[in-house]
This record gives sequence, structure tokens and C-alpha cells, in this order.
Amino acid sequence: MLEEAETWVAVGFVIFVIALYRPVSKILAGALDNRAKAISDQLDEAQRLREEAQHALAEYKRMQRDAAKEAAEILKLATEEAEIMRRRAEDDLAASIKRREEQAMNRIAQAEAEATQQVRDLAVDVAMVAATEVLQDRLDGDDGDEIITAAIKELPSRLN
Repeated sequence: MLEEAETWVAVGFVIFVIALYRPVSKILAGALDNRAKAISDQLDEAQRLREEAQHALAEYKRMQRDAAKEAAEILKLATEEAEIMRRRAEDDLAASIKRREEQAMNRIAQAEAEATQQVRDLAVDVAMVAATEVLQDRLDGDDGDEIITAAIKELPSRLN
């Protein structure tokens, strides 16, 4: 058996496989370890990205809540300001109507006073004319003229 070539080929092959087994197994183990490390790094990166995405999502949700609160506050303030402006406009309108009413009442009172004065003036004029005619009918001569003239002069001071 030691003299046959096939035995020596088999022994050489076994020695060759044993000699190559360690470096090849180290190379294969190193390649597998590198691949496992690369996969582990990718998983770690994916986990980190996931956590960042969750953090960003939480931040945006918080910002959205804050924006919604701020919008609600702005709407509330705008509603309150609109109500204040409405009340102020109502008050201004009421004051304007009151001023116009007072002005109208003053104009009416002034017109009444003017009309009363005109009636008085007309009554005085009519009374003077009537008195003049009555006195002229009753009094004749020079004495009558003097009395009429004196009475006419005194009449305005007595009527007012």
C-alpha cells in the first residue's frame, strides 16, 4: 500500500487539504465576520435612523400641537377684538344718533322761538295799525294827532 501512487496522492491530498484548511478557514471566517459586522453596522444604522425619525415625528407633532394652540389663541383674540369693535361701533352709533337728535331738538326749539318772535312782531305791527286806525277815527284835529303820535312812540316799549 505504501508503494502505490494512489496512496501517496491520497496522503498528499490530505496533507494539502490540512495545510490549506487553516488559512482558508481563517479567510472564510474573516470574510464571514466582516459580512456579519457589515450587517450589524447596517442594522445599527437602521436603528439609529429609525430613532431619529421617531424623534423628528414627535417634534413635528409637538410643533403641530403648539401651532394649533397658537391658532386657537389668535382666533380667540380676534373674536374678542371683533366683539370690542362691534360694541364700540354700536356705542359710537348711539352717541351719533343722540347728538343728531339733540341738534334736531335745538333746531326745532330755535325755529319755535323764531316763529314765536315773528308772531309777536306781527301782532305788534297789527296792533299798532289797528290802534292807529281806531285813534284816527276817534280823534280829530291837532290834539288827536299829538296823542296818536305819542301813543305810537310808547307802544313798542309797553308791548315788550
